[in-house]
This record gives sequence, C-alpha cells and structure tokens, in this order.
Amino acid sequence: MYLIKTKRSPFYQIAYLNDLGKKTSISTGKKTKADALKFLSEFKSELKLESENKSIPILLSDFRVEYLDLVRHKLSAKYVKSIEVTFYQFEAYAGKIFLADIDFRKAEKFINSVYENSKFMAAANYRILKSAFSTAVDWNYIIINPFKKFKLPKLPKSLPVFINPKQLQLIVDKTKYPIMKDIFLTAFHSGLRLSELLNLRWNMMDFENKIITLKQSENFTTKSKRERIIPMNETLLNKFVDIFLAQKNKNIDSFVFSKGKQIPINADWVSKCFKRAVRAAKLDESFHFHTLRHSFASNLIQSGVSIFVVKELLGHADISTTQIYSHIQSKNLTDAVLKLDP
Repeated sequence: MYLIKTKRSPFYQIAYLNDLGKKTSISTGKKTKADALKFLSEFKSELKLESENKSIPILLSDFRVEYLDLVRHKLSAKYVKSIEVTFYQFEAYAGKIFLADIDFRKAEKFINSVYENSKFMAAANYRILKSAFSTAVDWNYIIINPFKKFKLPKLPKSLPVFINPKQLQLIVDKTKYPIMKDIFLTAFHSGLRLSELLNLRWNMMDFENKIITLKQSENFTTKSKRERIIPMNETLLNKFVDIFLAQKNKNIDSFVFSKGKQIPINADWVSKCFKRAVRAAKLDESFHFHTLRHSFASNLIQSGVSIFVVKELLGHADISTTQIYSHIQSKNLTDAVLKLDP
C-alpha cells in the first residue's frame, strides 16, 4: 500500500490490493503529500479494524462439532452430553444456518420456546449457548454474542428440601440391597455427588487421618476439575472400615462400591433404588438421590458451620451456588436472637 500521483487527478491516490488480491486504488482527496500521508494512515487503520471485525463463516452444525471437541477435555462426560443435546435442539429450531446469521431475536425466540415447556431446561440451554457463543466470538466466527443481548426470563425459586437422620433411617430400612444402604449412608455423611461416590476407590481413603481425597483419573474427573478433601466423621469411618474388611479380592485401586469382580454400579439403578425406598417409606415425593447432598449441606448449616466451609466441602466453584442454603443460616440467626426474649 502506497501513495501515487497521476496526471489524471490533482489528488494523491492510494494503491493497494483488495480482498481478491487485485490491484486497485482510491483517491485521498488531498493535494499535498503531508495531508495524503495522514489520510493513508487513517485508511490503514480502517482497513485493519474492518479486517478484525470480519467473521469467519461457519455453519452452526460445524461449530457444534468443534466446540464439543474443545469442552470434552475440560468438562464431565455428563455435562458434555447436556451441551450436545442443547445444540441439537437449537439446530432443530434454527435449521441449517451460519453462525453469523443467528441474531439475538432468533436466539431469544428459541429460549422462549423452550421456556414454555420447561423453565429450568430453558435456563440450562441459555447458560450453555451463551458460553458456547462467547467462545465463537473468541474464535472470530461471530462479532457479537447474540445470547448476551437479552436476559433469561425469571425462574421460580424453590428452596432445596433435605432429609433428617430419622428419615434417612426410614429410607435405609426400606432398601433391599445392602450396598445401596451403604451408598445412601455415605452420601448423607459426605455430601459426595453420585458420580463421585461410584468412582470412589480405596486409594482415596486415609483411615489414619480420617479423610477422603477425591482424585482425578483418566476415567473420572470431578465436576470442578480439581481434587478436594472431605473429612470422615465416626459414622462414615466405621462404615468404610466394615466395607473394606468385608470386600474380597480388593486392592488400593479397587472401587469402594461395585458389583462382583469390580464392575461399576449404574447410576440410574442407584437413583431408582433410592426413589423406590422413599415411596416405600411414604416420605416426600420430592426427595431424590441428590437430596442426600442437600441434606449434608443443610445439616452443617443448621449446626452453625460457615457457608464458606460448606462451599469447600461440596466442591462448589462459586459461593453463589452454595447460597441456596443461606435461608437456613438466616433462620438460625433469627432463632438465636429470639432466645434473648424474656
């Protein structure tokens, strides 16, 4: 790119190659070289900005493949599956379309269509696509993230239910399989997620110091992608010792909970067994396996444990996730003040 002066015009011209590689020129509208050089500098800046703002064309379906390949190495298999399902739903709605042709109206209409059937599914889709399209901006596939141009409709707030020790005993009593009794008890006293429980191995146990260290492996990663330590109370310690002594042909890499010959337990089977026991005990239908994790957190909060400590025990990446238990903490504070009444 350079300045030229021809006899056909009193103004300096800028000679340069266009996007097709063809030589072309544009008039500066300036007669003096100093003014023309200033125009040339501004023209270069405009071309650079235009180049930076020019997105790379890619189909939504092709972006899905590329994005899933990225997150598959960073997130849990279960969450990657939910991302894949969300993309398929969006593709079914939007059709064969280039990423750059998806404006905020189309994005918002999709989320609203899901919201009509399931408010919480809409929230999940919104979070997933908002994050994915931010990556698309970073990869220069789009200029603006359309999912950042509107807000998700408000969701109904429901406080987590939790189980007390007496209810847990009722559930355990109605449970047919001994291994399920042990899993339910462990979840209640550790706050471990179901996937974490089913991937628990003896090499994560430190009986002397009474701690569990959740470790990453080639076949398993925690949701937060980091190790965490959970202390064992006496109930949990004694339970693990009993299981360890009763388990045959074990080694340090063996699963704590497994079928014969170290066959992993199916998560759906655990959830169904728990629900079946809840119904047999005639307890609240809203109780599900994850309620045991809520119960661990809720019981700690009611005992006066700091919500920041509970955050670390649960392995939450953000304190805002743990804030769902703050209503229990507030109740404790209220009860404490009321004790001052004569």
